[in-house]
Amino acid sequence: MGLSNEEVAARLNEIADLLDLLGERFKPEAYRRAARSIESLPEGLARFAERGALRTIPGVGEAIAGKVDELLRTGSLAYLEKLRADIPAGVLELMRLPGVGPKTARRFWTELGIEGTSALAEAIDAGRLEGVKGFAAKKIAQLRAATGRATSGPAPTSARRPIEQVWPIARSILDVLRGVPGVRQVEIAGSFRRAREDVGDLDVLATATAPAAVFDAFSALAAVQEVRLRGPTKETVVLTGGLQVDLRVVEPEAFGAALQYFTGSKDHNVRLRSLAREQGLKVNEYGVYRGEQRIAGATEEDVYGALGLAWIPPELREDRGEIAEAASGRLPRLVEPGDLAEEWHVHLPRDATERDAARLVAEAKRRAIGTVGVVVGVAEGGGWQPQLAAEVLTALQRSRGPGLRLPFAAETRGDPTGLVPADLLSSGAEYLIAVPEPLSSRDAAPPPLPVRLLAHFGGPPEVIGPALDRARAWGAAVEIGPGSDRLDSAAARTARLAGVPLAVPTGLARSPDDPIEAVALGFARRAGASRAEVANARDPGRPPRPAPKVRGPPRSGPPRR
Repeated sequence: MGLSNEEVAARLNEIADLLDLLGERFKPEAYRRAARSIESLPEGLARFAERGALRTIPGVGEAIAGKVDELLRTGSLAYLEKLRADIPAGVLELMRLPGVGPKTARRFWTELGIEGTSALAEAIDAGRLEGVKGFAAKKIAQLRAATGRATSGPAPTSARRPIEQVWPIARSILDVLRGVPGVRQVEIAGSFRRAREDVGDLDVLATATAPAAVFDAFSALAAVQEVRLRGPTKETVVLTGGLQVDLRVVEPEAFGAALQYFTGSKDHNVRLRSLAREQGLKVNEYGVYRGEQRIAGATEEDVYGALGLAWIPPELREDRGEIAEAASGRLPRLVEPGDLAEEWHVHLPRDATERDAARLVAEAKRRAIGTVGVVVGVAEGGGWQPQLAAEVLTALQRSRGPGLRLPFAAETRGDPTGLVPADLLSSGAEYLIAVPEPLSSRDAAPPPLPVRLLAHFGGPPEVIGPALDRARAWGAAVEIGPGSDRLDSAAARTARLAGVPLAVPTGLARSPDDPIEAVALGFARRAGASRAEVANARDPGRPPRPAPKVRGPPRSGPPRR
């Protein structure tokens, strides 16, 4: 199998870093823009190459398309190998240090003759950085500490973590900071707010009457391992496990502009600044300006409104046409937390009791979820494995009543076509949940029960494509959400554009603090899904249900003020 989209993007980002090291001015950003576009593609690069359509990808011109094609065909790239050979290995090592990017590494190399971490440590000890522009005492202290933690490995990239792992951290930070006296607003920006599948670091923005108190509470967080930087408006910490978190306290009049700026994405912001220039305006993290006068900045709605745009949901801010849609009033109305009203895929533990059944029913009623599909058994290879004891099934059946449906489901591993085990038909199951391991896209006889959901699968386009074909043929939805056994936002966008509805898990039988619903909903919104494109969403005439207990940044509408 050839290189994945992510691997190709990583090679392009490495080229950009190396070109920065060599002093190139414009080429690095071209490669980074192409990498960002490739990372967000809804299908594999190989399919674009097969169609001769690499140049239709935003930011991929003739030169970069040729390099991408070479990577896909051979797995390597002569141009990248030449760049690596042109730069001393010690300079590449410098870029692995925390806080040292390619431009700083270039300064060490070309201005100070420093070609490695040991040489940097010696230069610091000798006082060679003192008085050099850009290297204040605090920066030198950070570099001194960094040289003691230098690591080896491939070219530098910031470690990214799955968003579901970062959610509890983000939630705890918000809980603490929102409880600090004098704090008016706190939000998390960056790729986390855009619901990217992985997060490099966290950007926290706040307004407060006493910024020092906010910084004190921030640095006192139990997970803080190191305070790397603290100034009058910004503090940077590193948490246990290595996640970097930046906190900025801004004036209320600039909070919306800062939130918009630090949410990104970079391509979205570049497009926004270009639009502002066309109107004789300037937009930055402090506001929207006409000349020296700030005309907007307190809220994101004001920032976008000053440019003639509707507010754009963070999950759409990837420069995929959302700015033109905001200008013309064609932005989609994305699915929102209160829209989810059904759950089709609940696994209770095998040792579940009648009390567990009662808790599930109570939680469904509390959250106004009107349909809860419980898996009663798994069919695989002609065999049948019951999932729940008879008394639990009886307790669930007794719970069926007005306002709550509790249909039973059977989960089938592999192709359910022609599957007619006697246990399946006598289990009380009303529909099937198919787990494609794998499914072909060939025509087949209909399954013995309706297939409502394809679940527990994810992977590259060559795996997802046939499964989507089968889902469309069966009229089934596909489950999205975090983890390798669900579709991510790019695959969800592919499904949506192919006319296959999505199913967002609610985590109904999980811990109330489990972020699966919030993360999966973010993926659906990032895929551009409306309520009508989410199969387990409420009917238009039904009032929204209460939000789940999980706390965190809002996933719909402008942030609270």
